[in-house]
Amino acid sequence: MTKPPKSKPLLQDADKPVRSRPRKPRDPAQPNLPLDPMPDRIEPCLALLKARPPKGDDWVYEIKWDGYRLSVHVEPTGIRILTRGGHDWTHRFPAIQQAALWLPVGSAILDGEAVVLDEKGRSDFGLLQQSLGGRGGKKTSSDAIFMAFDLLYFDGHDLRNSELSMRRHLLEDLVPAGEQGDVRLSEEIEADGDQLLASACELGLEGIIAKRRDAPYRSGRLGDWVKVKCIQSNGFVIVGYEKSTASFGGIGRLLLAARKGGQLVYVGGVGTGFNERSAAELRQEMDKLIIDKPPVDTGRKRDAVFVRPKLVAEIEYRAWTHDGKLRHASYKELRSAADKAEIYEF
Repeated sequence: MTKPPKSKPLLQDADKPVRSRPRKPRDPAQPNLPLDPMPDRIEPCLALLKARPPKGDDWVYEIKWDGYRLSVHVEPTGIRILTRGGHDWTHRFPAIQQAALWLPVGSAILDGEAVVLDEKGRSDFGLLQQSLGGRGGKKTSSDAIFMAFDLLYFDGHDLRNSELSMRRHLLEDLVPAGEQGDVRLSEEIEADGDQLLASACELGLEGIIAKRRDAPYRSGRLGDWVKVKCIQSNGFVIVGYEKSTASFGGIGRLLLAARKGGQLVYVGGVGTGFNERSAAELRQEMDKLIIDKPPVDTGRKRDAVFVRPKLVAEIEYRAWTHDGKLRHASYKELRSAADKAEIYEF
């Protein structure tokens, strides 16, 4: 039997210890993370609005949640909860903060949505705003839960260049499906996109999200994620209102604008969807912004009050007229600056 050859000694100077060369310098501010430094904030990946769900095996689907987009940062020093606009709202979601502390991870960044569910388990943005004290309110919400749908950083590893399927695999280990705590998993649904959309609409949900399985996480609206809504709903700038003595808050009709080529253009008005509370809130906000001249050309309007274009209203509508005006529009709610409210763009 042949004997194995003797191993050779390490080639080195006898008076010098063996040292390995560090693979990557540590971030001095994060001595416990030997790999990728933890980002202070990540601009979110945004979904592109489409009329129909995309087809193909390279797409996966989720329910579209109607709430505040948040990133939950699990850091060695504690928890930070940031809004889409970068505002620190940790103190406003104490239940989510506590649940994040219990996650079995040293450091992580979870992407998701803070929602309040109604009695049928559907997310309701109005209930979320109410739990936070209304638009501009300062209350904390113990009713809000966090629906996690992506994992961007995990125990020293920046996952943004990894494909979605891998990020989701790690997320599901961290937040198992079916758990009913204050941090929950937004589950992927294996289904035909058209059938899932039809089911979501029958259940009174806002719509669905489709995501490419093999896509990295890219900030901005680049088409890796697609949203399809049951009812068309978008943000429009309030540029004024027509007065009425017979309507809540004295608001006969809100005057709205969208963006086109970097400019605001008038897209018509909305005179339904208000209740006593929402109309009073609108008047209170608009009365702070009154100006003498219309910020956009609205045509001749009787008894109109114009305001600086600072407020963004979420409006549901069915279609557009041939001259670019909203059809069958209904007021839904005011969006918050902290939510970095989007404005419809032609």
